[in-house]
Amino acid sequence: MKVDVLTDGVIAAPCDRVAAYATDPTHAPEWYANITSADWRTPPPVAVGSKVAFVARFLGRRLAYTYEITAYEPGRRLVMCTDEGPFPMETTYTWEPYGERFDHTRMTLRNCGEPSGFASLGATVMAAAMRRAQHKDLAALKALLER
Repeated sequence: MKVDVLTDGVIAAPCDRVAAYATDPTHAPEWYANITSADWRTPPPVAVGSKVAFVARFLGRRLAYTYEITAYEPGRRLVMCTDEGPFPMETTYTWEPYGERFDHTRMTLRNCGEPSGFASLGATVMAAAMRRAQHKDLAALKALLER
């Protein structure tokens, strides 16, 4: 069963600022509740082909995986994928100017993948947990950038 979770939010900060912060993986532990570390596996900055190793806690389990950046349009869109572990996943961020003066940003965060093996049994529970986590993550990012 495929899992596909899309969340969005509006942040009172310019698009370039939000995108620059969100695409820097060293910031991930600051705004992702489940990510405990992010380490470059290729030299920064973010570009197509860049690799970053993440360690996370999700549904009580420790997960370690490496994402590869597969698409990057600075200030507009970032796509990263992993095929490691029981839950190969693709994560996509998008940013677009928002508001009367376009001084806010509408950001979307999408995670999709197809769990295999034991993980596939809990796909519905996993999707609900991902949705809750993504809402919290975007709220944390909003709080950080609107300070």
